[in-house]
Amino acid sequence: MAEEKKQSPEQGSPKREHRPEKRGIRRGRNPRKPREDDGLEQKIVDLARVTRVMQGGKRMRFRACVAVGDGKGKIGIGMAKGADITLAIQKAVTKAKKTMVRIPLKNETLPHVLEARFKAAHILLKPAPKGTGVKAGGVVRILLELGHVPNASAKILGTSNKVTNARAFMNSLDQFMRGSRGEKTASTAKKTGTAASTA
Repeated sequence: MAEEKKQSPEQGSPKREHRPEKRGIRRGRNPRKPREDDGLEQKIVDLARVTRVMQGGKRMRFRACVAVGDGKGKIGIGMAKGADITLAIQKAVTKAKKTMVRIPLKNETLPHVLEARFKAAHILLKPAPKGTGVKAGGVVRILLELGHVPNASAKILGTSNKVTNARAFMNSLDQFMRGSRGEKTASTAKKTGTAASTA
């Protein structure tokens, strides 16, 4: 047998330079940017396990109702279902961000008495003087705190269902905003008509 010749490292092929690999960056694609925190506060209004009877058995899912607020007077609610609790909450938060409404404030409180109704829900919202704080209970207190309303008082007169009361609260804000827009449009039309008649 022929003797194997051992090559010294100097006589062998040149070594390749070791370059550190950059992990997490794919070639030909832009690196993913980390998600920025939108600064929204969120609180779970209601969390329930729901079942649906299907052929072959029952399908169990989770339903979450979440309220979000930016701390500057804007709030929103969202409700969604998911296979697990985390997924249901994420879907509900996404929906809540799309339905955010601003709470009207005047002198650090509500401008006037608001009466909210939705199905069996009946809520009465009243302005309060400075230093009173938030005098409310249940889901109404959660929504007022998320909107950072300094002073307000509320009373739940109808059902105690959290989801229904939350929707009644949001409907009252929608109606108020629509009414204020209508008043602005009417006043603008009057001013335009007066100017035209004067000319």
